[in-house]
Amino acid sequence: MTVRVGILGATGAVGQRFIQLLDDHPTFELAALTASEDSAGKTYREAAKWRVNTPIPDDVAEMTVGATTPGDVPDDVDLLFSSLPSGVAAEVEPEFLDAGYVVSSNSSNDRMAPDVPLTIPEINAEHLDLIEVQRDERGWDGALVKNPNCSTITMVPTLAALDQFGLEAVQVSTLQAVSGAGYSGVTSMEIIDNAIPHINGEDEKMETESRKLLGEFDGAEIDLHGMDVAASCNRIPTLDGHLENVFAETAEDVSTEDVAEAMREFPSVDLPSSPDQLIHVFEDFDRPQPRLDRERGDGMQISAGGIQTTDNGVKYNCLAHNTIRGAAGASLLNGELLVEEGWV
Repeated sequence: MTVRVGILGATGAVGQRFIQLLDDHPTFELAALTASEDSAGKTYREAAKWRVNTPIPDDVAEMTVGATTPGDVPDDVDLLFSSLPSGVAAEVEPEFLDAGYVVSSNSSNDRMAPDVPLTIPEINAEHLDLIEVQRDERGWDGALVKNPNCSTITMVPTLAALDQFGLEAVQVSTLQAVSGAGYSGVTSMEIIDNAIPHINGEDEKMETESRKLLGEFDGAEIDLHGMDVAASCNRIPTLDGHLENVFAETAEDVSTEDVAEAMREFPSVDLPSSPDQLIHVFEDFDRPQPRLDRERGDGMQISAGGIQTTDNGVKYNCLAHNTIRGAAGASLLNGELLVEEGWV
């Protein structure tokens, strides 16, 4: 089965990751690229300043970029991946949904909307059934699915593994790579020899999205997880890979062995882009590290280490590649789930 797909916002950092990950994909055939009006009508090679560490696929380089409107996307495209800036996406995505397209979006708008699935396939695939509620309430022929923020998706799989012990509260401090801000998001003069102890809006995303992802869907709405979440998000001068220090309070007493086993044994899913093992656990206390471990599982695996018990639960470190697992790869995996579950 071949599914024809398109990318909204194809020339940006995440759009380029989409192109890299879609090259030789077993199911998806890239059939449409859109960008701003300035790029529309150009070949992709002309429109994009390519920055990914593999060459532009030859066939993609010569594709013509369209404007980001439903009229510029062929009718036989089955699925769209959105990497638009959130302000643009909030205006444009509904136009595609009205036109009947299914959109797997990395953009932050509508992630916490009560009728929009916020999905990590290994964690809460059943939340896709919220699409029926969404279509009833909004009258869309299409469907909108979101993946979480890049810092949230690094932590939540490890929390999902610990939920069996009764998660009550989570505190997290992040050390986030500069690529998470986009190519022009942080200047070299800001970040070299420095760390920036605040990322606007990031704390709130981790605190709210985590509870939605681990919440229960009752057929009509998501009941948010009852844990308290407090986040402090910080930018550091690594290129890729978000490292996070997590402190989790649990109702049950746990040992380091309990925690390590729960993470190692947490199941993956049978989708092309999901790693065979979702969480790799290091015994070494100085791992994971961004430069050494961000590419594990083709950038789709979560790494954890430094596990220690505390008076109230456990503390540990976790890491994921923020532009692969935390962005384009997350949307791609959601797209694979949409196909697997028959929504596409």
